Amino acid sequence: MQFFGVKPGMTTVDIIALGGYVTEVLSVAVGPNGKVYAQNPPIALQLRDGMYAKAITERLANNRLKNVVRVDADLPATAQIPPGSVDVAITAMNYHDVRNQNPANGPGFLKAVYMMLKPGGVFGVTDHVGNDGADNAALHRIPKHFLLEDAKAAGFTIDGESDMLAHAADDHTKVVFDPTLRGKTDQFVVRLRKPK
Repeated sequence: MQFFGVKPGMTTVDIIALGGYVTEVLSVAVGPNGKVYAQNPPIALQLRDGMYAKAITERLANNRLKNVVRVDADLPATAQIPPGSVDVAITAMNYHDVRNQNPANGPGFLKAVYMMLKPGGVFGVTDHVGNDGADNAALHRIPKHFLLEDAKAAGFTIDGESDMLAHAADDHTKVVFDPTLRGKTDQFVVRLRKPK
């Protein structure tokens, strides 16, 4: 959260929130005067027999996270998230799914996030590192340069990168769900910024 510049009072979005782990972290980070949108495409809520729909519903039950607004809608979701209103958006381990389905989806997805950000706003992306030429769709990975190229095409500047989630023992050849690797994949962390 520090690397992405999340501060109390900010308006943030967890893009493809799934069960809402990052949503809850953002909720604490922005505090009672901040706001968190937990955005999920409706199709994501149907995955694994509705596992993510149940998880996010339980996490938000009884108004437990009072500063969270649930948004079950595809991007750009402008009806619920006003354009130019967000300080920081984050997506964790999702960009590979967006782009691996169809490389043309990447820039459009990034442009939708770009539209919701304020000038100077940040989009934080973490994902499993993939190798060029590998079957990254099957492995649930992506080469970092795909994200960087797509981000520039969508208008972002690359504002920072971190190796805080790097794991050198992962050679990027196993599926991320492999029991010997799960929770210990080599991941990139990128901070993209919408110019002011």
